[in-house]
Amino acid sequence: MQQVMDIINFILDMGPSIMMPIILFVMAMVFRIKISKAIRSSLTVGMGFIGINLVLGLMVETLSPATEAMVENFGLQLNVMDVGWPAASAIAFGTTSLVPWIFGLGILLNIVMIMLKWTKTLNIDLWNYWHFIFAAAFVYAATNNFVLAITIGLLTEAIVLILADISAPIVQDFFGMPGVSLPHTETISWAPVGWAINKIIEKIPVVREWDLDQDKIQEKFGIMGESLMIGTVIGLIIGSLAYGPGIATDMSGSLSQIINTAITLGAVMLIFPKMVKLLMTGLLPLSEGVKKFLNKRFPDRDLYIGLDAATVIGHPANVATGLILIPVSILLAVLLSMLGLNRMLPFADLAIMPILILWATGWSKGNIFRGVVIGSVFIVGFLVIGTFLAPMTTTLAYEAGFAIPEGATQISSLNGGAHLAPWLLMLPFIGNIFAELGSGFAIFSIIFAIFTAGCYGIFFYKAAKGELITDSDAGIESEQSFRKKESVN
Repeated sequence: MQQVMDIINFILDMGPSIMMPIILFVMAMVFRIKISKAIRSSLTVGMGFIGINLVLGLMVETLSPATEAMVENFGLQLNVMDVGWPAASAIAFGTTSLVPWIFGLGILLNIVMIMLKWTKTLNIDLWNYWHFIFAAAFVYAATNNFVLAITIGLLTEAIVLILADISAPIVQDFFGMPGVSLPHTETISWAPVGWAINKIIEKIPVVREWDLDQDKIQEKFGIMGESLMIGTVIGLIIGSLAYGPGIATDMSGSLSQIINTAITLGAVMLIFPKMVKLLMTGLLPLSEGVKKFLNKRFPDRDLYIGLDAATVIGHPANVATGLILIPVSILLAVLLSMLGLNRMLPFADLAIMPILILWATGWSKGNIFRGVVIGSVFIVGFLVIGTFLAPMTTTLAYEAGFAIPEGATQISSLNGGAHLAPWLLMLPFIGNIFAELGSGFAIFSIIFAIFTAGCYGIFFYKAAKGELITDSDAGIESEQSFRKKESVN
């Protein structure tokens, strides 16, 4: 068992920038893609991941101190600290008895589902298998039932793969990633909820006409509507909220921080799409090779490559919506805490908000107004679920050897709260947590669980009837669009 864990850890420790090109090259050889093309494409994908991670790192480096300053300015005193997604992954990988089983059976389940035509997604995002282990870890800690824990983890994977299939046309059309789907638990779990709220907005007179996508903003405001300027303006607002109060005591220092935040987030808005484009340049030849191979041997089959959601968050509307929702998250945390529905202090994971709210902008096709509305509902869920999971998260983090920040009573994360599908699956087995959170919190949580489960039910029903996404050629159109852009450039 230890040898298996050592191999898994060795692969994971390399990170996606190295792991993904290796996996893609092996896939290329299996699907008999020319070796020179396979090497070039795999390395290009790796470079794309490096570029995306560099931009993400720049964004996190800028937003983390700004977030801390905003929290101080708001005077928030909440006893559950958002320590970020590393705590959630530490809990998952710290449950060593589950890790090899979820990896082994999870890969097997994916292959079996493809063979049985239950999914089209070949999930090569092995790093994020920790999402499936995360759900299993909570159930195992609560019940000490190993088989039940493994079952919950695999059910999570099955749901995520099916959701990735259903939402793939949006990924391929709107986000411009032909042949790709996103089996990324903390984002795709919210796809049914985002779809349902978008449908509700479409039925509201006047409001349904409010369309703030980038093209319309640019058409109306000219240079001020360009992604570079949108990012700069949003950065200016965030910087002012964070460092504005300090102008009275340190004008030059505060102005410097405000301007730095503005320019950096403007750069993020400008550079992110270019890094995604680089990734896509490498991925497209591999996707084509897989399609040709399958079309020859299985004329009626189509296959998607499952990737991390970070590969598509560079869309300007998505980044803009995510940045706007950072101060909104802090405000919602305050309001919900007053109602007894939140104890978590948003902090570390605010920097990855553009990832977490991906399906707030996906269904609305980049409408920033709708993205903020839908994303706000998501954030309510992140805070409530994150608060619910806090007691067990703290205990499991101690056991996994995660360093608890000094002064934190309990820890959790917005990312942990974003694991909606696993939460719905594990809820019947860890419901005893409600006892220490109060009846009001329990009632709201149950109502929220029923609402989101209802969104899932309608979503799957519409998908089964073929009424969810009518544009069946979305993937082909996006590929043609990508090629057209490449020829122009």
